[in-house]
Amino acid sequence: MYKLKTKASFDSAHFLKDYEGKCSNIHGHRWTVEIEVGAETLEHDTQNRGMVVDFSNLKKDLRELADHFDHSLIMETGSLKQATEDALLAENLRIVKVDFRPTAENFAKYIYDEMTSRGYNVIEASVYETPNNVASYCE
Repeated sequence: MYKLKTKASFDSAHFLKDYEGKCSNIHGHRWTVEIEVGAETLEHDTQNRGMVVDFSNLKKDLRELADHFDHSLIMETGSLKQATEDALLAENLRIVKVDFRPTAENFAKYIYDEMTSRGYNVIEASVYETPNNVASYCE
């Protein structure tokens, strides 16, 4: 099997509602997301001949996902009181709501699903919360 990997990074804050520990407080990370795609055979058409996929397209699509979260507060829908959320928005703070608890594990699954929906044969998606802590998802 042929495999390609690429990475993108973004900076954002998050917190884990109902978590007993430091991560219940708003804190930030330099997140790195890595995607691995693969194929048994290489493309045979003129443009992508000899490739699994065009690296530039793979990088662009992963970068778009990372840019969506960059310099924001990522929060699970319903994890703040509406008045608190409204106050943050009134200060022009950028909030990105997700339908999952914003853990590295859930982000890995999210990246896997998003890149799969864009037509890639995803082998594995990984999310680094720190340079030493990584969560991965594969089917």
